Amino acid sequence: MSEARVHLSRSARDAYNALDAFSKTVKELAGDAGIDARLKEIVQIHASQLNGCAYCVRIHVDRAVDAGLDADTIAQIATWRDSGVFTERERAALELTESFTFIHEDGIPDDVYNHVGGILSEKEYVALSWLLVSINAFNRITIAGRYPVPPRSQ
Repeated sequence: MSEARVHLSRSARDAYNALDAFSKTVKELAGDAGIDARLKEIVQIHASQLNGCAYCVRIHVDRAVDAGLDADTIAQIATWRDSGVFTERERAALELTESFTFIHEDGIPDDVYNHVGGILSEKEYVALSWLLVSINAFNRITIAGRYPVPPRSQ
């Protein structure tokens, strides 16, 4: 691996603190919308996988275990389309995760918006959307800075 890079969260602490505060607001919004810890962690793991953010995958896998997800469920997040372990609601959230993570390709396509909107309430859709904006921002910070993967917390 190449030399260390600028650590954005340390180099512009006010900006990072604002993002951290935003993240806390988004998590409260998700909780108020009925998005449980299991679903929050599933989508954050998947966005982090898709972005290639090993740092965030580690953080959210540990949080997923704390939220009660087992190893089999966590392992199947990457292959959710072929897995039978996710509910219809979780599958809709994973589909939305992919659209938000690759938003530069097609935006949120009408078929995804309509399918997900037929499963999730508007309040859930909005909360998950903001949660995905947040995790994608954190992924970009840690990837750009090549943050080392933290040690296992468990």
